Amino acid sequence: MPRATLLRQRLLVLFLAALFAFFSPLPGRFESLPDLLGLPALYLYLFGVWALAIAGAAWVCSRGRD
Repeated sequence: MPRATLLRQRLLVLFLAALFAFFSPLPGRFESLPDLLGLPALYLYLFGVWALAIAGAAWVCSRGRD
């Protein structure tokens, strides 16, 4: 399988996983949790997922150069 196709497939899977993490019923569970470190748990979840998606994309793209 060509490297470009494998890279695109990995990025597509990462995109779909992030999309599921943002738009599933999962974020609703964090609305009722108490604040952590003075920040709402929902904000921490959303920014955490966002940071993991960026880190995952960087890792997948860096592995593609090998």
